[in-house]
Amino acid sequence: MSHHPPHSPTAQHLIFLRGFGAKNIIILLPTIITRSQWGARAPRNRVPLSTPVPYVIIYHTAGSSCISQASCSQLVRSIQNYHMDSNGWADIGYNFLIGEDSRVYEGRGWSTVGLLGTFSSRVPSAAALNIAQDLIQCAVNMGSRSSSYILKGHHNVKATESPGEALYNVITQWPRFQA
Repeated sequence: MSHHPPHSPTAQHLIFLRGFGAKNIIILLPTIITRSQWGARAPRNRVPLSTPVPYVIIYHTAGSSCISQASCSQLVRSIQNYHMDSNGWADIGYNFLIGEDSRVYEGRGWSTVGLLGTFSSRVPSAAALNIAQDLIQCAVNMGSRSSSYILKGHHNVKATESPGEALYNVITQWPRFQA
């Protein structure tokens, strides 16, 4: 479970109960806006991830940021359209996207986390950073992320400016970061 307080007075957390023998585990998730809630297109195909995933890769979307569910949903739709129409991808390239509205937007699922905006010269809001850490811990708790995962910035695995220097400097201080 997260050590962070709720991110806003209106933040709702989803609770999943999973049976493990004689006990149940309660897993708290940050507010997740589903694909249908943000108006996602259907993917051209889906390839399930082999879990538990050993890495967490942090990205930024290199564009506008957003501070409301309406503006973030529009931004996520435009990113999906770009990825599918211009890049020819099967779906949006991110597994989750985090807006500065303190919400998580479902993309493909439990592999990569993108923060909406450009974070070369400024860091995301504290709430967005906390939610990213909460989401990673939820993935570990649910078994979709290895408990010994390695955290990296996008430019640690590909020649790119993502996740932006300001955000990168923050995540280098997070647990399990390795360049």
